[in-house]
Formats: sequence, structure tokens, C-alpha cells
Amino acid sequence: MVVILKVLNKYGVLFRGYPGDFNYREFYRDIGYDADYEYIKPYIAKNGVRVNTGIKYHRITGKTEFKDYYNVQWAKDSAEKQSGHFLDSRVKQINELSSIMDVPPIVVCPYDAELYGHWWYEGPYWLYILFKKIYYDDCNFKLITPGEYIDKYPCMQIASPCRSSWGANGYSEVWLNPTNDYVHKHLHIAGDRMCELANLFPNSTGLRKKALNQCVRELLLAQSSDWLFIITNGTMVDYAKKRIKEHIGRFTTLYNQIKSDTIDENLLKDISKKDKIFPDVNYMIYY
Repeated sequence: MVVILKVLNKYGVLFRGYPGDFNYREFYRDIGYDADYEYIKPYIAKNGVRVNTGIKYHRITGKTEFKDYYNVQWAKDSAEKQSGHFLDSRVKQINELSSIMDVPPIVVCPYDAELYGHWWYEGPYWLYILFKKIYYDDCNFKLITPGEYIDKYPCMQIASPCRSSWGANGYSEVWLNPTNDYVHKHLHIAGDRMCELANLFPNSTGLRKKALNQCVRELLLAQSSDWLFIITNGTMVDYAKKRIKEHIGRFTTLYNQIKSDTIDENLLKDISKKDKIFPDVNYMIYY
């Protein structure tokens, strides 16, 4: 994917590209901090601390501290122009790849979901215009998911993806450094144990299946990258460590009970009530 983004994200990394257009809304200017304190006080934190309100009057303007007022039409004009550029670039890219491939090429566009509408306020509108163009314009591709593509073209080259350069200093330092490296040992052990359980008890039913699926939820919650990010940046560190400990602890308890065939149904119900994310998860993905 050749599109590069420019936005100061939560990891403090500067990207260049569409979101940095000077006509777009400035994320860091908010009336929670800009407005007179006595005026804004009833609308911020109860203890009087200024917080973001979501009401932002300024546009990026340029690489200066001065920020001009936001103009909705200018922002839409930029989004429409950029979506057209994106579409034309993909058409050209696919044409070039098609000439050297035996099957239709696939271009995968993975982006952080919180970019759209959060850091990049106009992102959803950009997507809307892009999808309209794909639908109405004469382009040489259609939208498809990676799974659908694999179903259509199951025989493909095997490759190992490179480590992403995304994040501070370009080598995953945010998620692996002396402040949080202790966590990875526990995550690796839990990951291996999840695979072990899936292979020991394939196609389980009833209570055991419920426990196995809850193990998956606890593992995925423990693996959330935000815990390591929080520890690195020193914000709510105790909370992040508490969450990691709780999810690994619940996983380990269920792991031991499943292996010894002593599943505590009441405990399982309690854990499932606390952590009920991914209701349709299937532990057999670890088989």
C-alpha cells in the first residue's frame, strides 16, 4: 500500500499524507482548553480540570502554532480531491501488477480504525466519497475481503511479512521496552496453552466449550496492545497492570480447571459476565 498518512497519533508518531491537509480540522484545538475558564467550567471535569469537549473550531492551517477557523466546505473539497487521487493511484497500481501476475492482484489497506472520525475528523467522509467513486466510476477493481480473495484464489505465494515500522522509533519500542517487557513471557505462555487446549479438546460441547471460549476472550483481552502502551507512557499504569494480571489470572484458572475436568460453573458464569466481549468467538481457531 503506497498511501502514507500524516497525523500525530497517540504514539506521538508523525505521518504525512491525506489527514495532514491544512483544510482539515485541527485535533489538538478544543474549546475545553481554548475557552475562558469560567465559561467552560460547567462543561468540563467535575473537579475543574480542563478536558476535551469535542468542539473544535480550528483547521490545521499549516506547520505553525497559528490556527485559522475551520471551513466545512474547504474540508469536503480536500476529501473529495484526495479520494479521487487514491482511486486513480489504485487503478494505476493494479494495472501495473496485473501485467506481471497470473491471478488478479489484491491490494490490502489496513488502517487503525480510530483514525477515521477521531484523529482524522473527515476520514469517514473521505471513505464515503471513495466508495461512491468505486461504485459509479469505471475502475478496474472491486472491493473484497482477504478471506473472500483466498477462497477465489487459494493457491498463492507464501511470504513472511516484515515487522512494521509503525510506532515510536520504528521497531515496536512502545510495546517492548524495560517498563513492560515482563508481560510478554506471560502472554506467550498463555498463547501456547490456548493452542494446547484446542488440540486436547477439539470440538468440545457444553460447559467445556463455554470455558474454552472464555479462555480465548481472556487471552485476547490480555493481549490488548493498549495495556503496554499505557505502561510505556506512564498513564494509568496501575490500571493497565491490574487488567493484565486479571485476564492472565482468569485464563490460568480456567486452563487448570479444563485440564483437570473440574470446571466451576459458577466461577465461569462470573468471569463470562465480566468479560463478555466477542460473543461468537470459537476456540477452534487455535486448533
